[in-house]
Amino acid sequence: MTGIRISGRVFRPGVASSIAAAAFIALTISLGNWQTRRAEEKLELGRRLDEAAKGPVLSVPSVRLDASALERRRVSARGRFVARAVLLLDNKVLHGAAGYHVLTPLKLEGGELHVLVNRGWIAAGERARLPAVPTPENIQTIEGIAVAPSRRFIELAPEAASGPLRQNLVPEREEKRLGLGLQPFVIEQTSDAQDGLAREWERPDTGVDRHRSYALQWYSFAALAAVLYVALSFKRAGSGRS
Repeated sequence: MTGIRISGRVFRPGVASSIAAAAFIALTISLGNWQTRRAEEKLELGRRLDEAAKGPVLSVPSVRLDASALERRRVSARGRFVARAVLLLDNKVLHGAAGYHVLTPLKLEGGELHVLVNRGWIAAGERARLPAVPTPENIQTIEGIAVAPSRRFIELAPEAASGPLRQNLVPEREEKRLGLGLQPFVIEQTSDAQDGLAREWERPDTGVDRHRSYALQWYSFAALAAVLYVALSFKRAGSGRS
């Protein structure tokens, strides 16, 4: 076979090595592109949050909305909490301490629809016993950020509802479990309340540098694989095909 010759060596790539190299390079570039897209998505969410912070506070009506209508916007909602339906979202860490996010449906004034309010973080304490969360009974006016719950989780099967504890939040599923009509978004509460809960919400653009670092690593693996493939494919002139 006649090929590129350099210093007495000829470029003779093997079929198997070519297929393996192409597959590995394609995979690592794809993973790098995915990390780059995640960084761009988070930056866009951060920009939208900053823009929304400059805008007016929108009132959540007692009619069902599309989640995208208020995504990352500052909102207010007025109504009464449904104390029987408090949910504890597990595996939430604040300053290195394990805990839960406390979510409570708020029945909106003027109708039968509810909106889930993420009232904040509470320490887990003893895992065998869930923490008691006080819920005000009088009419509340809540301000916060409207957020569509993330669907970036994997479940081998839908989790069984056992008391208030949840691993993942799916509003449509909670509608059936609680028997309440819910808006398709959650309000991350920012207004003050004397309830002992911590309200320190992570910005959506947190972790952008980490995604960029991972992307660079994957692109580096692709480049290294290409260099090694080319270098190892040069054989001594006159040697047999590998």
